[in-house]
Amino acid sequence: MWSRPDALNILEDKEIVRELSTYFEIMLNKRPSRSKVAQMIKSPHDGNINHLLDIHEQIRVNFRDIFNNEAYNSLKKPDFSFLNLKIKIAEKIFENCYFCEKKCYVNRNIDKGFCKVGKPRIASEFMHMGEEAPLVPSHTIFFTGCNFECIYCQNYDISQYSELGVEISEVKLASIIDKRRKEGSRNVNFVGGDPTPNLLYILKTMLLCKENIPVVWNSNFYMSEDVMKLLDGFVDLYLSDFKYGQSDCAENLSGILNYWEIVTRNHLMAKESGDMIIRHLVLPGHVECCSKPILKWISENLGNKTVLNIMGQYRPVYKANKSPEIMRYPSHEEIEEAVNYAKKLGLINLI
Repeated sequence: MWSRPDALNILEDKEIVRELSTYFEIMLNKRPSRSKVAQMIKSPHDGNINHLLDIHEQIRVNFRDIFNNEAYNSLKKPDFSFLNLKIKIAEKIFENCYFCEKKCYVNRNIDKGFCKVGKPRIASEFMHMGEEAPLVPSHTIFFTGCNFECIYCQNYDISQYSELGVEISEVKLASIIDKRRKEGSRNVNFVGGDPTPNLLYILKTMLLCKENIPVVWNSNFYMSEDVMKLLDGFVDLYLSDFKYGQSDCAENLSGILNYWEIVTRNHLMAKESGDMIIRHLVLPGHVECCSKPILKWISENLGNKTVLNIMGQYRPVYKANKSPEIMRYPSHEEIEEAVNYAKKLGLINLI
């Protein structure tokens, strides 16, 4: 399959390959993905939600040793696995939904929460050639609906209209993912909108996939703490959209509360459970309040080898005219200032 030259050459970048080493090993079929290993670990399955979460935590603590030390080679596939447990917990949370920190607590079998997502609907799925070089070609699956209301959303046509798209069964989507993998996809990339409202569907789908493929969680990172734990032992690479350096900006532009506290917590948890690429979109007028605090926090808390994409392609779409500060494109000077600040901090894996 055709791919971009930088995507073909990325394996020669020793620093990035080292930082994303597990992802590349799975991508090259040198080891099984986390979702495959999770299917090899036996789990109890009786009890209420709190008991199941306790069981999950006990297995989660041991999962990294099993995965990192390749202890899964001696395991036989059980009738009920760690991945089955994740699905069962997700089913229970779905009935009182707190997949994200909006925590609507609605039974989504009957009602819809803030995200307005009922049965998952897919806007598109294709081999994406425009993602970061380590990911291309990426089998990207765009869900409709989102738990954010960003007034400048670049994908507002699908994120804010959850009724669009088509319903595809888990069996059918699993077969499509397998087919794309055989065609040369490096990963399966769940995005939107945001994938978080569709967690249960995604877990069930990956249980049915036959091919070994890295799972990419392409998200705004507003997941609840319990969901972060469910993703641990399932996601191979976190592709985060780190938007704001302070919660006031998040509330004003995306209608989100406690953004900084939640998203920094989730980045720290993700760092411990998988590989990571962080995206940061430079917003006009937000270099000092958002870009610089984010970059400094990454350097101090995640390390200077963190793979980072500082993006300059913001454009004032959707309802951006409601906020005078973001009614324009970011200037070349603003983008350059953010990139230079990252370099000054010593961040070395800029892509």
